Amino acid sequence: MNETLKLKLSTLPMEPGCYLMKDQHGQIIYVGKAKKLKNRVNSYFTGAHNFKTTKLVSQIVDFDIIVTSSEKEALLLEINLIKKHRPRFNIMFMDDKSYPYIKITTEKYPTCQVVREFKKQKNARYFGPYPDATAAYQTQKLLNRLYPLRKCKVMPKKVCLYYHIGQCLGPCEFDIPEETYKELRNSMIRFLQGDVKDLLEQLKQEMNEASDNLEFEKAQEKYELIQSIQHIADSQIMDKDERIDRDYFNFAVQNGYIAIFGLFVRGGKVLERELVIETLVDDAEETFISFVLQYYMKNPTPKQICLPQECSIELLCELLDCTVTQPVRGRMKKLVDLAKVNAENNLQRQFEVLEQKSTFHKNAVAQLKNMLNLQVLDRIEVFDISHTSGSYTVAGMIVYEDFHFKKSDYRRYRLSTGNSDVDSMKEVLYRRYFRVIKDQLRAPDLIVMDGGLTQVNACLEILEMLHLDIPVVGLVKDDAHQTANLLSQQGKIIEMNRRSDCFFLLTQLQDEVHRYAITYHKLLRDKAMTVSILDEIEGVGPKRKKALLKHFKSFKRINEATIQQLSEIVPITVAQEIFKTLHQSQEDNSFIE
Repeated sequence: MNETLKLKLSTLPMEPGCYLMKDQHGQIIYVGKAKKLKNRVNSYFTGAHNFKTTKLVSQIVDFDIIVTSSEKEALLLEINLIKKHRPRFNIMFMDDKSYPYIKITTEKYPTCQVVREFKKQKNARYFGPYPDATAAYQTQKLLNRLYPLRKCKVMPKKVCLYYHIGQCLGPCEFDIPEETYKELRNSMIRFLQGDVKDLLEQLKQEMNEASDNLEFEKAQEKYELIQSIQHIADSQIMDKDERIDRDYFNFAVQNGYIAIFGLFVRGGKVLERELVIETLVDDAEETFISFVLQYYMKNPTPKQICLPQECSIELLCELLDCTVTQPVRGRMKKLVDLAKVNAENNLQRQFEVLEQKSTFHKNAVAQLKNMLNLQVLDRIEVFDISHTSGSYTVAGMIVYEDFHFKKSDYRRYRLSTGNSDVDSMKEVLYRRYFRVIKDQLRAPDLIVMDGGLTQVNACLEILEMLHLDIPVVGLVKDDAHQTANLLSQQGKIIEMNRRSDCFFLLTQLQDEVHRYAITYHKLLRDKAMTVSILDEIEGVGPKRKKALLKHFKSFKRINEATIQQLSEIVPITVAQEIFKTLHQSQEDNSFIE
């Protein structure tokens, strides 16, 4: 520990607040909060710690503190600082994919949508989250069949196809009473809350009447609706005693890891989701409370949250807009205990796998450090170029940090067309490391180029131009396009044992950066193909092209769509022309080798 650090530790106040640990590059690597800053911060530098805490302490060269007036303010500040700086040693709610919700608006003419982001709005009501996105979209599709709400974001001048197939009342052209939409909306809410008994009875009656009248197609349609409703209603465990939104959290700790598990009751349906399994740096209970608060800063609060008795919930009670309880008996206590059992089981089941992965990555990094004679190797950045004959040229950069792929730091670049691979690589390297300097980002300890000496020299040229001193190596492939050798920045082949952990790690790095770059390249190429082909079809203008892409999500799905599916978006004659053109194009291409 340096003298400056010792002096700062001796002058810390006994006040509540947050502390920000920094590494040699000035990057914030951990954020914590404390009731008494002096005691908490000093605890990191005394006594024995687990592996991850020891690694954290070994990288701390400085720290800052922010004194607050209360522990409540410190907790809120901690969450905001974690969100802002995303320190690599903090356990965060990093679920960026976000779970979908079904959103029903309360406008004059309401809509039903599947959304990924929850926003507190007076004119909307949210249902979810749905752990399975497919279930959310299936439910929305079923609701659209049952209840004819409007589908258009912008009200058109005339009725569209949805009106003609009975999935919209046509408020754009007809005067629909507000009471009609209010009743439809209330019926949808009852459905999403699990109240489907009356609806099923009604559909069964309509099915029987249609069958008695020999309207067999209509009877079959009602039968399929009944089956769909029962499938969705029965797809989750039912809490029959009450229909209330309530969340149950618990956690388990073992060998320096923490598992946090949640059981979520929505409309009487019990959903379960494993939230996180991570290595533990700080106090387990405080980490758990911090995580729960982070979760509800991104997701809606239920009516009630149930937590284990060993936690201190005073701060959560003050900060969350709902009731936070610690049940001591009864069914709620059993569900809190069930969350604990799930956390323990998941941790036990995955611990061996995590340990094996951790051992592999530690060995691989240690071998690579020795091979290249590096003092530090915590962060590796890998680059690759992808294009088709010079067109749609892109680059991908992946990051390997602290023994895992850090996907939040991945970057992709759209590059100038017509340049050689070397010039393209120089462009992306300059853009990347100029940004590192300008924004004071964390620089890598090693740069890996997916290529030979030419690519390595291009990287060294850019680093010299920017006055950066970062080791560079190249990954050379054999005739079968498989990882073969490691190339030093001096142009020498570094022999590797093909059975070593280091070789397997480098292979993973090369495969991952290639996957990342070529995925982006294909995305741009497919978009260009979609634009060029659709522009040639009579009756497809900018609005219809946009509508097709928005509905089908990709050119591949447009290509696979039937005429009937296409006609849901565009007129039937245009749908037939699209289908004919696309499939004629496929037949023409089948003769090209």
